[in-house]
Formats: sequence, C-alpha cells, structure tokens
Amino acid sequence: MTDEWEVSQIKKLQTHMKIVSPDIPQELAELTFPDRMICNEDYFKLGIVNNCIIENQTADHVFFDKVIFKNVIFKEIDFSRIELTNVVFQNCDLSNVNFDEGIVHQVELNNCKILGINLLGATLRNVLFDNCCGDYATFRNVNCKQVKFHYSSLAKADFYKSTLRDVYFSHSSLDQMQLSGTKLTGIDLSSCEFSQLGVNIEDVKGCIVSPQQAVGFSKLFGLIVNE
Repeated sequence: MTDEWEVSQIKKLQTHMKIVSPDIPQELAELTFPDRMICNEDYFKLGIVNNCIIENQTADHVFFDKVIFKNVIFKEIDFSRIELTNVVFQNCDLSNVNFDEGIVHQVELNNCKILGINLLGATLRNVLFDNCCGDYATFRNVNCKQVKFHYSSLAKADFYKSTLRDVYFSHSSLDQMQLSGTKLTGIDLSSCEFSQLGVNIEDVKGCIVSPQQAVGFSKLFGLIVNE
C-alpha cells in the first residue's frame, strides 16, 4: 500500500508520539451524584465514582473534569455534547450511551464495554481505548488525533467519513469495520485481525497492512491473486 521509505518514516513518528495520560490527583474524594436528574451544563470535578449504576439521565453539555469512574454501569444515558477532560473509565459498561458531538480529551478507557456507544461527530484528543469491547460503536464523522485502540474489539464499528490523525489500531479485532470516506494514509492495521473492511479504493493509499491483509485489499483493485 505504501513504499518501504514511507513505512519507515511513519513507524518512526509512531515510536516518538506519546498519548498524553489524564492528569488526575492521587487523592480524590468520593463523588456521588445528586438524587435529582443531571441537568444541562452540570459540572463535576475532582472525584471518584465507584461501584454504582448511573441510569435514565438526559442532559446537554455536561462537564466531567479530573474524574475516575470505576466499576460503573451507565444505562439509558443521553449526554449530547458531553465534555470529558482528564477522565478515566475503569471496568465500566458504557454500552449504547449517547455522547454525540462530545469533546473527549486526555481520557482512558480500560477494560470497558462500549458496545454500540454513539460518538457521532465527536472530537477525540489523547484518548486510549485499552482492552475494550466496542463492537457496533458509532464513530461517524469523528475527528481523532493521538488516539489508540489497544487489544480491543471494533467489529462492525462505524468510522464513516472520519478524520484520523496519529491514530493507532494495535492488536485489535476490526472485522467488518466501516471506513468508507476516511483517509487511511499512515494508519497501521498490520497487527490487527479482520477478514473484511468497508473502504473506498481512493482512501486506502498509504495504509499499512500485513502481506496477508494485502491479499484481501487487492480485491478492491480487481486483482486476481493466484495462490
């Protein structure tokens, strides 16, 4: 998909690029949510949320800053335009939550379920998805910079017409992921597993794949591989 010199330069940049971790104090007070419904533009800062269920909440432009969520289940959550800054999700279930048009900055998701999460039109900066299950997740029209998916599953996830810059897919399952309209220059998929991807021919240039994956991609160009 690209020549050896280009690959070496991309690898060099990847080696030196580091995702900035959340900046959170070691000592945090327990953060409990009020009995009332969370309201538009509510602001939560400097706390840890442990072993609970947050459910049936709808609000616009909610802020979370320097917050750790640990063993938290999110159910029926609609937080459009959410702002997450210096936030960690550890062993959480965010399946089907709506964070469309959110701003996600210096955030880590570790060992989380994000099945069907909606991040349509979101902006992601310095975000790590580590050992997460994100099958059927919606990343349509996202703008990603310095984002890493590590040992995660993104089967049938949707990245249609997204902007990916300094984005890394490492040892992850990407089968039937939708990438149509998304430029893949410099994107390294070689350590990942997939049998099929939704891509356009014009967007594949510069994508880094393994020799085995290249056979599958060759079909996009109408080539017949004699095995």
